[in-house]
Amino acid sequence: MPRRARSAPAAPPAARPAPSSSRFVDRLRWARLARLVRPRRTIRPTREGWWLLLAALGLGFAAMNTGNNLLYLLVSMLLGLIVVSGLLSERSMRGLRITLQTPEEIFANRPALFGATIVNRKPWAASYSLTLEVLRPAGVPRLVYVPRLAPGQDHVFSWEETLPRRGRQRLPGIRITTLFPFGLFLKAGRVVLQSEVIVYPAVEAIPAALLAEMGAGAAPARRRGRGSDVYNLREYRWGDDPRLIHWRSTAKVGALMVRELEADATMDTRIVLEGAGARLEAGLSLAASLVTHLIGSGAAVELAAPGVWVPLGAGRPHERRLLTALALYEPAPSGGEVSPPRASGLPLREVRVALA
Repeated sequence: MPRRARSAPAAPPAARPAPSSSRFVDRLRWARLARLVRPRRTIRPTREGWWLLLAALGLGFAAMNTGNNLLYLLVSMLLGLIVVSGLLSERSMRGLRITLQTPEEIFANRPALFGATIVNRKPWAASYSLTLEVLRPAGVPRLVYVPRLAPGQDHVFSWEETLPRRGRQRLPGIRITTLFPFGLFLKAGRVVLQSEVIVYPAVEAIPAALLAEMGAGAAPARRRGRGSDVYNLREYRWGDDPRLIHWRSTAKVGALMVRELEADATMDTRIVLEGAGARLEAGLSLAASLVTHLIGSGAAVELAAPGVWVPLGAGRPHERRLLTALALYEPAPSGGEVSPPRASGLPLREVRVALA
């Protein structure tokens, strides 16, 4: 019986090359370099700290020149004091978190109230002698001192800030510093909460002549509002003002009926921005003033400009949409105005605001 030829043993699968660790090494190297260039915290000696460092340096030279053990002991005590100061201040600053609360509406050249909350997230260690520096675009930062923050405790503080111009603006931020425990070194963390906010154009008083011109014209459109005339009668709903109950209709129908009032002389208004020039900011401020006045009186407002159109609407959410469009408005380099069709068949008056 012929022997079967033995097949050659299959070659073992080629070993995959070990993944190169060069990327990991490079990433680690860059991380270390970033920590050196932009450390998590900075430390600066105070006046007393400089005296301590000079005393330690002088005693160190004297100890090496004389060989006196007492001088070596004093130098060791001073250096130990520096180490203990660094450890305690680092433990005090760890585990802190700050959250920012911004107002819903921020107008240029008007004080706005900001708030922040600092929380100690450490489970067992308290933080001592914290100073919160609220940085400002120009001038000395505001300081908020927190003597002690227990584990899990929070501290709420607020301040007023006046932003000078409209548009997107980045807040300078907040920085945590401490002199704990001995006041020898000022340790400061990174600046945080550099949030971006939208600042609306400045709102000012509307000229009397413009108000008189807006009051003249066609008959006002009837709508629900906060006037004195009755618009409609309907059944009472939870939350309605009891003073609006119509008792005669209630006795006739057998159910609580309330009056819906009609807004006083309201008219849907279309604000049109024209041109672009030296009066850009003043014109946008006038348009924002018109928006707040008309929305506050119960009217519906539409905004039209080259490249910008906000459809007709009313209420506070619509007011914020209009003010945001005005805050972020940038004049088109060229081109005429595009007038979109009216969104409603109600009478619509038009107010043109010149920006040039």
